[in-house]
Amino acid sequence: MNRLLVLLFAILATVTAQAQKTEGIATYERKTYWTKLINRMSFLSQEEKDRAAQTWKNDDESKEKMKLAFNANESIYTYSSDEPSESGYSWRRSEFLLYRNFDKDKKTDIIEMLGKTYVIDDSLRTPTWKIGNQIKEVAGYICMKAEAEDPIKKQKIVAWFAQDIPVPAGPERYTGLPGLILELNVNDGDVVVEATNVNFKTLTPDDLKLPKTKGKKITDAQYDTIIRQHIAESMTAHRNPYWTIRY
Repeated sequence: MNRLLVLLFAILATVTAQAQKTEGIATYERKTYWTKLINRMSFLSQEEKDRAAQTWKNDDESKEKMKLAFNANESIYTYSSDEPSESGYSWRRSEFLLYRNFDKDKKTDIIEMLGKTYVIDDSLRTPTWKIGNQIKEVAGYICMKAEAEDPIKKQKIVAWFAQDIPVPAGPERYTGLPGLILELNVNDGDVVVEATNVNFKTLTPDDLKLPKTKGKKITDAQYDTIIRQHIAESMTAHRNPYWTIRY
């Protein structure tokens, strides 16, 4: 009887511990490396790329603090409200909020770009992930590697996800892995989004509440068309398209 009680307590403790790791807030640091990004602009000569590298060499890395509120069924990814200005100045950030409802297979993205605010309501669309056997530690968690590709921006995506946090959420527009994505690497380090902390706690209703936002409602397919056209037109005009859209 004593052994049975011990076993029951052990099972209960495991279930409780697992449940505690499906709700909380993860904070991330998003770094953009502009010289790497500029070096991909095919319309630039090597001399222009070298000059850009010299210009940006002391200020190549830009940072944003982001946060992801998540539970087993939902997530919201947006700016961290306590993000300080590195320059000491304040500025208005473009609207950017990504809501996912895994239970209902729905999403709502609020993205301000190209002079407009778009509200993208559609079903969830996850990348075709290829899970590898490499592991590494991110924010204190052992993570597995997965790879995919952005077919619109032609970017290689590498994600590191923690199976110890069994929720399919992640930063930016990437989800659908058997564990929380704690790091994203876009195009071999052009942009790196890395978790700095995961705080497990019971969320309030406000943590997963969509704000009231006015914007043009579009579908995922329409969003893809806008991005594809903007990139093509910018490259033809010899402009970096990523000054005005998120990389």
